[in-house]
Amino acid sequence: MTKTATLQQALTRFLDPAGLDRHRQRVCTHLLACRTEAMGGMVLQCSDCAHVQPHYFGCRDRHCPQCQGRAIEQWAERQQANILPVRYYHVVFTLPHSLNGWVQLHPEVIHRLLFQSAWHTLRMFGRDPKRLDGQMGMIAVLHTRGQNLSQHVHLHCLVPGGALSDDGNWREARSNYLFPVRALSRHFRGHMVSALRKVATAGDLHRVTWPGDVDEQLNTLMTTEWGVYSKDCLEHTPAVVRYLARYTRQIAISNARILTVDDHQVILRYKDYRDRERHKPLILDGKEFVRRFLLHVLPKGLMRVRHYGFLANRCRRQRLVQIRRALAVVEPAPDADMAASEAEPTYTCPHCRQPSLQMIGILSSQRPSCGPPPNHQEQRYRT
Repeated sequence: MTKTATLQQALTRFLDPAGLDRHRQRVCTHLLACRTEAMGGMVLQCSDCAHVQPHYFGCRDRHCPQCQGRAIEQWAERQQANILPVRYYHVVFTLPHSLNGWVQLHPEVIHRLLFQSAWHTLRMFGRDPKRLDGQMGMIAVLHTRGQNLSQHVHLHCLVPGGALSDDGNWREARSNYLFPVRALSRHFRGHMVSALRKVATAGDLHRVTWPGDVDEQLNTLMTTEWGVYSKDCLEHTPAVVRYLARYTRQIAISNARILTVDDHQVILRYKDYRDRERHKPLILDGKEFVRRFLLHVLPKGLMRVRHYGFLANRCRRQRLVQIRRALAVVEPAPDADMAASEAEPTYTCPHCRQPSLQMIGILSSQRPSCGPPPNHQEQRYRT
């Protein structure tokens, strides 16, 4: 067994490029090349002890566990200026697993409708004169996996607890659950199923080829309960930022969760929610691990994090000024720590432990082609 197990090692041992579509081929090429000679890099020398070592660049692919952690933390820190001094709610909208096949066949369509239906649900409840009677805001983050890397498509939504009324007042949410969860679930289900019927009629679900499959599936979905979760979570700005970073930085699998990789299998750590959230080992055949990982490669160009309502990009600054005025709070000052975190990185010498490594040369890139293998055929990924 390897002493240090990583996704890169698992892909090196078990990835079979035959049958991969072009996009997954490109992603895997990035992950395999990350922080290796193929990416190029710098030659660093310590100004104290004269130690010399190479430093290879990362791939910056959003699926890469080596690259995304710090970038997403910095993104979350930049959101600090957008955090209001109010209670925040965590709302989760989950697609039934019976739609997993459609997600694989038409990921762009299903993900788009999931975002739209979740926001439509919260927007309508927020606009209800019997509830908040105003415009709400929402940050939504798409997740596609469960703890065991199975397909589990859902949105994590961070929602400020209140709404901006048309007359510029802030209407505070009082409930611990924002809105009745069962009512949210029914509205979300109805809007999502209706939207799926429309896109199916327009021919946007053309890969679902069995006669009558669409109508039969949608009729069945209307008879089942859909999963919606809601609770109040935080109301202090630093805590909200950390909470936001926790959900935005999650990718399919982090290296910290991969325990071992050997010649036949991968052992990873997962949280068993049915057993008091205990951490347990999960043993997967190597090829099965890769298959599950590839389920969570997002379509090219898909925005995984989206902002809605008074947090939408086009009106956020103006709306936040209005809300802070209504709350009688001042605009937040620029965060010096955030500016420092985005400064040029320093490199610590492994010999003398001083932050004194300096660049003295460039290592050229030797990146391989990202094209598909010869005679490749597009592969469908079962759940």
